[in-house]
Amino acid sequence: MSDISSLLKDVIREVPDFPIPGILFKDISPIFLDPKLIELSAQSLAEAWKGQRIDKVIGIDSRGFLLGPRMATLLDAGFVMVRKKGKLPPETVQVSYELEYGNATLESIVESIQPGERVIIHDDLLATGGTAAAAAQLAVQTGGEVAGFSFIVSLSYLLGSNKLTPYSGNIHALIDFDK
Repeated sequence: MSDISSLLKDVIREVPDFPIPGILFKDISPIFLDPKLIELSAQSLAEAWKGQRIDKVIGIDSRGFLLGPRMATLLDAGFVMVRKKGKLPPETVQVSYELEYGNATLESIVESIQPGERVIIHDDLLATGGTAAAAAQLAVQTGGEVAGFSFIVSLSYLLGSNKLTPYSGNIHALIDFDK
């Protein structure tokens, strides 16, 4: 796994003061300029879940949509979109939560997750954990069991995993920036 971490750290850009002053944004977009790096990233993310029963991969709007479908394919699982409020057709379930710099609401289509299905929550980055925890809450509301969480990047110094462990302690990231 250290090989993929090194490759990704070499291409991820740090953008100061984006989207607001004081935030050091980790820009993953350079990963998607290299088709081999795209596939290696998806394979590495899926590898952590091989041999487990995973029924659905939940991708969080919008960067969770980049590798989530490929992970689902590699795991022989379905893919569920969790989107910002108003982007999915009815009937949806929703949950509101706090961000580092505001509030938001996520929605999922009601029948996307069936009772008893094991799901992975996938997004590009784990910061404070609010968005991933909200997605996990949606999964649980519809009867799903959260098998774990998947990220390209974790900012472990922000302690986002603390919000996720009530749903699952199985948290996997390809890279950890610890400051």
